[in-house]
Amino acid sequence: MAKTISVVNQKGGVGKTTTAVNLSAYLAELGRRVLLIDLDPQANASSGLGLDHRNLEAGIYEALVSSKPLSEIIKRSVQDGLKIAPATMNLAGAGVELVSLADREFRLFKAIEPIKKDYDYIIIDGPPSLGLLTVNSLVASDEVLIPIQSEYYALEGLSQLLETINLVQENLKPDLKIMGALITMFDKRNKLSEAVMGEIYQYFPNRIFRSIIPRTVRLAEAPSYGRSILHYDPKSKGGRAYENLAKEIISLEENNI
Repeated sequence: MAKTISVVNQKGGVGKTTTAVNLSAYLAELGRRVLLIDLDPQANASSGLGLDHRNLEAGIYEALVSSKPLSEIIKRSVQDGLKIAPATMNLAGAGVELVSLADREFRLFKAIEPIKKDYDYIIIDGPPSLGLLTVNSLVASDEVLIPIQSEYYALEGLSQLLETINLVQENLKPDLKIMGALITMFDKRNKLSEAVMGEIYQYFPNRIFRSIIPRTVRLAEAPSYGRSILHYDPKSKGGRAYENLAKEIISLEENNI
């Protein structure tokens, strides 16, 4: 059965989608069967893998609101071993429409269950908010990966995110775990980045990934070509960093950490 990982941070611009896309690509490159679920109404993960979300007939919205089988909306990517459940423009209204539905917090969980056996990893790119879509991603997941930009403003709202995770653990998904915090957009030339790392360690003393994602132009450029960094510039610093992250996550699972 697949391990389901939500990539979550309600603050935008912290490398959440970049992490979801590139982690998925490198896990697939390392021989794992991977499904990336785009749960962000902006659909950046979908376009980042080359899909034109504006012309899709159905996406994750239909699976959540209309109970359309997830298997019917999943698309192949250009990479072997990596598939995507894309987002469409309809997803923008899902947060409101879910309110009146039965088991509203469990819609994604129920959609995923029939296809979990087909994958080794399911990566969910959550929205930049703490609404029902994010709650659905947490309830559907085994673990949470939190990307945190190495700037002080990125720490704002972190307590609120951790409180939301705690509430989900207490009321909806007792076995949900925080896999760890991932430091993104790190610039070793900036002393502020080092200082922020110290602050992050106070929030996650034993759960920070060794892999650190640097701030690079190549990572920023890749989505505009509809490619992961693996297919755009794998030898770049960003490419090597996400490869290391994928290996680190596989190692954690193999050692049951």
